[in-house]
Amino acid sequence: MLKAGAVLGNRYVIVGRIGSGGMADVYKAKDNKLERSVAVKVMKAEFKSDNNFVKKFTREAQAAAGLANPNIVNVFDVGDDNGVYYIVMELVEGITLKEYISKKGKLSVREATSIAIQVCMGLAAAHSAGIVHRDVKPQNIIISTDGKVKVTDFGIAKAASSNTISSNAMGSVHYSSPEQVRGGSADAKSDIYSLGITLYEMVTGRVPFDGDTTVAIAIKHLQDEMDPPSKYTPDLPYSLEQIIYKCTQKGADRRYANVDEVIEDLKHSLVDPNGQFVSLVPLSDHAKTVAMSAAEVAAIRSVSDRKSATSGKSASKSVSETSTASSGKTSFMDDDDDDLYGESYFSQDDEEEDVRPRRRSRREDFEDEDDDPTSPLEKIMTIGGFVIGAIIIVILIFFIGRAAGIFKGGNKAESVESSVTSVVESTEPLANAVQVPSIVDLTEQEAETVLTNLGLKAVYAGEEPADKDKGLIIRQDPVAGTSVEEGSEIKYYRSSGPASVAVPDVLGKPMADAQSQLAAAGFANVNIEQAASDTVAVNNVIAVTPGVGEVVDKTAIITLTISNGPAPQESSTPEQPITGEMVTISSYGGLGQDEVVSILQGMGLNVAFTYGHSDNVGYGEVMGQDPAGGTEIPQGSTVTLTINVEDPDAMNAQAAGQPTNQQAGPVSNMSCSQRLGAPSNYTNGPYKLTLEQTVNGQNTETTLAEGASIAFPYELKAQGAQDVSTGIVHLYEQVNGSYVIRANWTVPFTAS
Repeated sequence: MLKAGAVLGNRYVIVGRIGSGGMADVYKAKDNKLERSVAVKVMKAEFKSDNNFVKKFTREAQAAAGLANPNIVNVFDVGDDNGVYYIVMELVEGITLKEYISKKGKLSVREATSIAIQVCMGLAAAHSAGIVHRDVKPQNIIISTDGKVKVTDFGIAKAASSNTISSNAMGSVHYSSPEQVRGGSADAKSDIYSLGITLYEMVTGRVPFDGDTTVAIAIKHLQDEMDPPSKYTPDLPYSLEQIIYKCTQKGADRRYANVDEVIEDLKHSLVDPNGQFVSLVPLSDHAKTVAMSAAEVAAIRSVSDRKSATSGKSASKSVSETSTASSGKTSFMDDDDDDLYGESYFSQDDEEEDVRPRRRSRREDFEDEDDDPTSPLEKIMTIGGFVIGAIIIVILIFFIGRAAGIFKGGNKAESVESSVTSVVESTEPLANAVQVPSIVDLTEQEAETVLTNLGLKAVYAGEEPADKDKGLIIRQDPVAGTSVEEGSEIKYYRSSGPASVAVPDVLGKPMADAQSQLAAAGFANVNIEQAASDTVAVNNVIAVTPGVGEVVDKTAIITLTISNGPAPQESSTPEQPITGEMVTISSYGGLGQDEVVSILQGMGLNVAFTYGHSDNVGYGEVMGQDPAGGTEIPQGSTVTLTINVEDPDAMNAQAAGQPTNQQAGPVSNMSCSQRLGAPSNYTNGPYKLTLEQTVNGQNTETTLAEGASIAFPYELKAQGAQDVSTGIVHLYEQVNGSYVIRANWTVPFTAS
């Protein structure tokens, strides 16, 4: 697992993990070269030693990278960084079609048709490039926040040619074509079948074929006729129902020839909903659906069971990882492999029964047809069979030889018998066997309770840095699932917390919020600096050092640069002489202050400023002007711009040469209410808490509290100097009779 701040290819900075599947982890990352957020799919370490897997992972990702289409989640880059194989993809904010259907129950005809057309456009681009998706389903269709429909997860897709189409790739069985569940080759018409099933689900809110097992569903695809979609949606247009029928014909030759034909009929259905323009090929008597024989059913069941058995370990792991993932804000997942990505992702909980065949299919997809198809498990079983056979032969030879008098001595016979007994005894279960539970992510107390209830002993073995909360168990020995005798010791290792953490993104946030976020991340030493800014609101964060995302020790000093508003503009707007030449000014509302100043000065005009507040433009942008746009004025004239700021009174006072916080009328009493987080370097010794403020140009420091020790979090209640809006709180600790500074907090004061 990659940590936040890790860099791949000297370009992609990992922000955090957003998904995990059977064969890859997916991370949100920052592309430093193009300054954009991306999703990075990283192959898990256990697969990188498989040369065939790596070769196909890279080759097929490169093929998918050529699919540049607005209706496809695009692949940007493929790379290898010291054995870490990764694919860089478009990061999409949106929702899966599966979840969209779940929320709405069923979609309107126009909505479903529009989505289907966009899916077809994405598939058309893939098919024209020789790529067959082979797992079209609602979970792999994304509706982005701007309404764009995108097809994702070409993970089991393959370049379609005479020697590359494999019969081993099957997606979710609810949407798989008859030829896929039968074990035949998949082509573009297989995608059309899956599209038809998806369209059926969009307009009815249900899949046409369902069952208790994948085998039962697969058999229905082969021999059952689906219920008419109009049974569940009575007002469904005739033409759209006929399109669904044509897409989902069991014979591939009876479906649409390509997705372009599907697009044409879908568009036609919008203008002629009840038209009879969909051409269905008549079904001859000899081609009608027939019941499968018991032998054919058994063959499909055998294939499914064999695939499930050989992929069980990987599948169970993937199901576990998927089930523990949190669904969230704006993104999606690939439930076949990688729980794809987004700022968070949507977990799927209605497709678990399909996971095992898919996991096996994915692995087989990455094996060359010319390579040895024997799996590692089959090789182990074969070798084990030879070993057991050899032992049996030795035993038979021994007893036959002893009966014939060949073996007169007892030593060799006893040795052989002892060896056989040892082998048998080693395979027998322990008399009082207990299966070790998982105690990872538990507290020590929780782990001891779980183990004690099973008759096992918890033994503390040490503490290690980890990306988990301090005190949580991060690993155990023996691992979960191991059979041990009752009373055995289970060693566990605690997290000491991350030694280093990434600097959180606090840019543009109010100072108090930024300080709280840094404290929550474990940073206790925060330094405050102030600077002028035309674009960042007063008292908000302009910059943070070290930068956002940088991984640093939690004891490092984090410097926040806080905005104190725009800088005085006199020096930047030199007086222009009035001339006789006339110029016409435009309306500059919504443009940035610096940009407008540059334009006006280039026209030979002077610029003055006033400040106001508006919700219609951003901070630092022009919200008004005098003269108005379209006015013709002589060069050298002054144009007054009204700039949008958070605190216009303070800015107008500052521009007039008054103290920043000087207001008209009587002075105000200032107070502060702030929660202070615990500094990591405070050792609970005698303390002194002081407040430093600048009053009339002079620094003053007053004592707020002192005593034997201070408890954190500390609720600060303080009165400040009149009309001074900020102050710095210092924490001193007494060490060897002298006070040593432990922490500083810049805090805001408001009129009380």
